[in-house]
Amino acid sequence: MTAIHEPLSKERKAELRERYLKVDTANVADVLDELGHFDYGLASSFWPIHESQNKMAGWAYTIRGQMTPYPGTGDPEKMKAVSGLQDGEISVWSGGGASGVCFFGELIALGMQHRGSVGSLIDGGIRDIEWIVKMNFPVFTQYRSPVQSIGRWGVNAWQVPVYLPGATTERVMVRPGDFILADVDGVILVPQELAETVLERAEELTRKEVSIREDLNRGLSLPEVLEKYGHV
Repeated sequence: MTAIHEPLSKERKAELRERYLKVDTANVADVLDELGHFDYGLASSFWPIHESQNKMAGWAYTIRGQMTPYPGTGDPEKMKAVSGLQDGEISVWSGGGASGVCFFGELIALGMQHRGSVGSLIDGGIRDIEWIVKMNFPVFTQYRSPVQSIGRWGVNAWQVPVYLPGATTERVMVRPGDFILADVDGVILVPQELAETVLERAEELTRKEVSIREDLNRGLSLPEVLEKYGHV
């Protein structure tokens, strides 16, 4: 029988997000491994648009699109999609293998930020990087490009499961409401039903590492520390 998980309240989701900002992707990845979930790391080709963006955390709001020629001067489906973003959410863009075009720039990022969005994860491109950095809006993306997507790439669905390139597997499914954590080490996905369990264990591991650093700084040797704490 499949376990039924009660939806998290808005307040609880905000609390968990703030706590996730205090742990590292490495510890979260280790916890997922311990729990037997080995393939939730995303491809190393995702990178932060600026070194000042050292952490991004939030609940996935998925947007899917594909390369397809179409007439007109805009992408109305994209506008509909981003209008649904809420507080604490990260827009997760599945590009369908797109290359060479950007999915959004400064203005759409500003609109998402005003809606409470806390970042974007893009399997595709971005432009207006200088201005987005000034907004303090974190973005992890695959590439940069000044070429806009209008007429070339269009949104075809949102808030549906999407695939992104994985680190240890070809693709990782991201569902609406899954948790995304990204830092200088990369990007990790936490399935929504595991978000609380993984966080609690990652916090324990973080506290353990603090103690280990203190012991090493007091002069304990590495073998002594490993004997005391075990592998970390």
